[in-house]
Amino acid sequence: MIIDSSTMESEDEESLLGQESEDENSELSDSELQEAFAKGWLKPGMNVLVDKTKKHVNNVEGLKQCLAGFRKDLPWAERLDMTNLPAEDVIYKAEGKKPAVKIGDVNPDDDFQREMFFYRQAQATVLDALPLLSKHGIPTKRPDDYFAEMAKSDQQMQKIRKKLISKQLILEKSEKAKKLREQRKFGKKVQVEVIQKRHKEKRDMMTSVKKFQKGMTDKLDFLDGDQKKPREPSQAQNKVAKDNKKGPNAKRKYKDQRFGFGGKKKGKKWNTKESHNDVSGFRAKVANAKGAKKGAKGGKQNKRPGKSVRKKTKSRS
Repeated sequence: MIIDSSTMESEDEESLLGQESEDENSELSDSELQEAFAKGWLKPGMNVLVDKTKKHVNNVEGLKQCLAGFRKDLPWAERLDMTNLPAEDVIYKAEGKKPAVKIGDVNPDDDFQREMFFYRQAQATVLDALPLLSKHGIPTKRPDDYFAEMAKSDQQMQKIRKKLISKQLILEKSEKAKKLREQRKFGKKVQVEVIQKRHKEKRDMMTSVKKFQKGMTDKLDFLDGDQKKPREPSQAQNKVAKDNKKGPNAKRKYKDQRFGFGGKKKGKKWNTKESHNDVSGFRAKVANAKGAKKGAKGGKQNKRPGKSVRKKTKSRS
């Protein structure tokens, strides 16, 4: 009888896998699964994933027991819990000022404000907790021989305090410097305006002096510059004054006095009906250039000799 060795090996593998699958408590580790996969014992279709529906358990009694365990009605001496708002700022209250920062306006990025908020909140908690502790008979003072090492040393807390104070001083200095810069800008602006006003007054005075020297005006109001100037009339009053004023202004009078007044020149040579018909001033001899002297207006005038004649005269000379 001939027995195939391959069939024997497959039967042994199946019997081995069957035994392992029957044993519910046995579980293959990762190394064993890798070894079985390398030997070819694990094949497609052998392992099937089965989705099991999750069973939801609504254990009402158990939930109530857990909730009852949370709700432990302990006395305050066992809990020692306090919820307090920050204490009032005594300095601002004594000076009658409003607090610099309100509770809702605390900037979490500002170290000084945040630490002061915590400090005042702890202060309010201490003020409210001391009477309760004394009421429940809990001592609040250390005995003389009590010693406890704190999480942070006094030197570290002093460093923190100095750092906070230095940061506050730096902020105050920066605010003062900012105000000084603004005041300097405003002062410089006022100074520039005053200088411009002085230059304008000087220009106006020089203009008035020149007008007086040229005789364009006979007023000496520019000498009373330090006195208070009268209120300037409005535009309507200026218009009425101009309408009521007769004759040319001072500038026109000065030009007429210096250069004279020639009257109207445009259209002066235009003919009219009367000038066209008036022939009393007509002279035939003058018009026809008869009897005029040589070289006179309307007669024969000397002409310049030609170029050839001028050359001959030059060569002769």
